[in-house]
Amino acid sequence: MFSVTVREHFMIAHSFHGKVFGPAQRLHGATYVVDASFRRPELDADNIVVDIGLATTELKRVVGEFNYRNLDDESEFADINTSTEFLAKVIADRLADQVHAGALGEGAHGLTGITVTLHESHIAWASYERLL
Repeated sequence: MFSVTVREHFMIAHSFHGKVFGPAQRLHGATYVVDASFRRPELDADNIVVDIGLATTELKRVVGEFNYRNLDDESEFADINTSTEFLAKVIADRLADQVHAGALGEGAHGLTGITVTLHESHIAWASYERLL
């Protein structure tokens, strides 16, 4: 299996509901480093997994929708704990939508999976892996 990974970062504010979150129930900020890995079993006709430039552009666009936002104020996340794991899935699903829409180029239709990893610090991160 071949893979290509691109990286971006974004900053958000949010809070959580539930005792399990302790002090994170209060409004707090997070700066995430996000890695998006694109997979396929064989290289395309150009001997690449995906156009790195297009993958970088789309990742930046997707996470840009969250950058400098308080997710508690976003209607799509009303009453949802926007955990690192949850946000990794949201980003992976939005990237998958862009693959299917052709935004990552014609060769991207041969991709078989995406993994999004959100690093919330140098010692903790979460990933979501999905098929295409």
